[in-house]
Amino acid sequence: MASLPGAKTTVLIFDGDCAFCTSAVLWLGRVLPARPPVEPYQWTDLAAYGLTAADGRSRVWLVTGGRRYGGAAAVAALLRHQPNPVLRMIGWIGTLPPLSWLAELGYRLVARYRHRLPGGTPACRMPAET
Repeated sequence: MASLPGAKTTVLIFDGDCAFCTSAVLWLGRVLPARPPVEPYQWTDLAAYGLTAADGRSRVWLVTGGRRYGGAAAVAALLRHQPNPVLRMIGWIGTLPPLSWLAELGYRLVARYRHRLPGGTPACRMPAET
């Protein structure tokens, strides 16, 4: 599988304790022509990326070139870095309001109910907000 341009400084950080998230990352590895290295937030030096443990628990992160994209913005950024022009276009369209707002709402719904989705387990439940 090809890696993203600048892959030495690019990483996709996800919740490694969540079976749904792990399945989603594995699926991305099968369907995307280019994917950066992936790291569970639990095994990552988050401070080196300007993130906290709460950030890692709350959403997926794509860190590339010193920029951090979280949630739906991370998915859009991942698509924008693909060699396929259709995927890149979808990634760019996903950054435009109101589609970006809908994408973020969809991301939050999936994240909130990931323990109920296929492949999800009770361990996938998002922590209660404090």
